[in-house]
Amino acid sequence: MSQYGFLFDLDGVIVDTAKYHFLAWKRLADELDIPFTEQDNERLKGVSRMASLEIILEIGNRTMTEDEKQALCQRKNDWYVEYIKKLEKSELLPGVENFLKQAHAAGIKIALGSASKNSPMILDRLGITELFDAVVDGTRVSRAKPDPEVFVTGAEDLGIDPEYCVVFEDAVAGVQAAHNAGMKAVGIGSPEILGQAELVIPGFANVTVNDLLQKLENV
Repeated sequence: MSQYGFLFDLDGVIVDTAKYHFLAWKRLADELDIPFTEQDNERLKGVSRMASLEIILEIGNRTMTEDEKQALCQRKNDWYVEYIKKLEKSELLPGVENFLKQAHAAGIKIALGSASKNSPMILDRLGITELFDAVVDGTRVSRAKPDPEVFVTGAEDLGIDPEYCVVFEDAVAGVQAAHNAGMKAVGIGSPEILGQAELVIPGFANVTVNDLLQKLENV
């Protein structure tokens, strides 16, 4: 079993930080007098910070200089960091810590693969840093999923062949990135959305590492 490497996306897989992104973008939109709803926020999922701002400015039919946009992106991120500094272990998604500990105990190498530059701080706040053998975040990679860069880098860090790597993702682009890296993908969420993954589970509650690997070997 120890030949395997597990690579985890962060948001929506280990913890739900999306609500904090929404709060920060909403705060910025309110300052700019641009109406911004949770439905609008759906358009921002899996999109870069600058592209997210462009969508908000489009909603408000506003134009700004590059310098102004950079400043607004920085302000949004400062607010987001302010929110996640208050993250608590109780915000780990159900079953995640137990699953990570099972994998760790079985000798499976574990990496985080996330575009978030705040990943190390989030893992620290959740008290699970020691369960990861490698952390690949936005400070180390520049190409967004479905480009496989983040997962390829993670596999290299772990010293595991992509063929034996399993990626846990909640987004279609993440599943595609796993496949582009030559890895199997486990979708966390809805089969209707994540049907391209080899296996889809609603979450980690009551999921064991043994059962999951057996199911993957049969697909």
